Amino acid sequence: MRRNIIILVLVAVVAASAWIWDTRDKASGGKTLGSNVSEGVAAGSADSEIPSEPAPKDNRYAPSFTLSSLDGTTTYEVGGKRDKALIVNFWAAWCYPCELEAPDLKDIYEKHKDKLDLYAVNATKFDKLREANDFVKEQQLPFPILTDAKGTVGDQYKVFSFPISFIIDRNGVIRHRIEGVIDRKKWEQYLEEVL
Repeated sequence: MRRNIIILVLVAVVAASAWIWDTRDKASGGKTLGSNVSEGVAAGSADSEIPSEPAPKDNRYAPSFTLSSLDGTTTYEVGGKRDKALIVNFWAAWCYPCELEAPDLKDIYEKHKDKLDLYAVNATKFDKLREANDFVKEQQLPFPILTDAKGTVGDQYKVFSFPISFIIDRNGVIRHRIEGVIDRKKWEQYLEEVL
């Protein structure tokens, strides 16, 4: 019972933080309040309307990061131009919606892997590696699983709940921030824009 109350309080705090972050961003026209630095537009980008400063939202460059795989043998990088479009999915083993979403992500990856990468970032700061490994084995996930042990990438991407996914095009621009579970038809509609 105590754990449920703590989870509900955390969800409420996260929702309030997300709302405040979004409201502040809209009020400042996409700039951090109190900032005197004007935002430049990325030179040579396909879309000259995309600000050069990365941010974890639609039509902004994806913030760069490097994380290790779940088994610690490989590192993966996000940020900048890529050969393939990319989905970055933030998840946790204890997250029931993440479990609901896993079969769709697996199918999407299998269908589009020649044109699409998918990195599933485990919220390791709030999860247990053993449970994450069990989840991956149970779901038979074929794509790279990354660990965010300190939660820095989750913070960088303003991940306040799970699952959250980002569809990133080949130019490194986030085209869709997806909070929660969406149906497969909507996934395909979003992916059409980047594949």
